[in-house]
This record gives sequence, C-alpha cells and structure tokens, in this order.
Amino acid sequence: MARILAIDYGGKRCGIAVTDESQIIASGLTTVDTKDLLSWLKEYVSKEEVELFIVGEPKRLHGEASEIEKLIKPFLEKLNKEVPAIPVKRIDERFTSKIAFDTMIASGISKKKRKDKALVDQISATIILQDYLYNR
Repeated sequence: MARILAIDYGGKRCGIAVTDESQIIASGLTTVDTKDLLSWLKEYVSKEEVELFIVGEPKRLHGEASEIEKLIKPFLEKLNKEVPAIPVKRIDERFTSKIAFDTMIASGISKKKRKDKALVDQISATIILQDYLYNR
C-alpha cells in the first residue's frame, strides 16, 4: 500500500502528516513554508509512494468557508496540474488547531514549545489525517 499525506494549509506555513505504508498510523512529518509547498510535495512523491492527499477544509463555526480558502483553491488547482496521478480529498478541519494545542498541553509539552506555531500546524495535520482514517 501507499501512504496517505495530509496538509494543514496555512498562509505562512503548512503542517504535513503521513500514514505508514499500511495506512494505519498517522504521524506528523514536518512543516513547510507555504511558498515551497508544491515543490516539496513533488519531491516527496518522487521518493515515497503516495496514493492520496488529504487537505484540510477550514470552515467557520456555522459551516461557511474560511478566508484562507481563497488561497487553498488556487493551490489545489496547481497541485492537480503538477501531480495529477494523486487525488485530493478535503476534510473539515474546524477546531484542529485548538485540539492540537490541547493535545500539546495534555502531553506535557512545555509552554515554550507550545508557542511553536510550526509544531501546532504539524499536529493539526496529524489530527486531520487521523480523522480521515477513522471515518473512511
């Protein structure tokens, strides 16, 4: 089996998480500057077999699209052109940043490390991926 890769897309940086090859375990992989995301993904899929991209779909409390969606849609169009063999699924990512932060507290991560937005983004991507694995 191939891996599934999840992206928590942000204006400055994107959290990345992947499954193991058996698609059982979701793990945070890294955080990538948004401007470098497409080239990073192309390089990653040239080395690792990926069968699906999961991209968080940020929504407001009442279900309407978040402001960042204006940036995500053009990115997805570019991704589809550059890596057409790998489909993309969107997953509602409401509250993942809050859940990620709460998870960091529960895990005993220091206050200094909890301020690391890149770590929050990576954990958020992992939560998005776990949600997909749980509900597929």
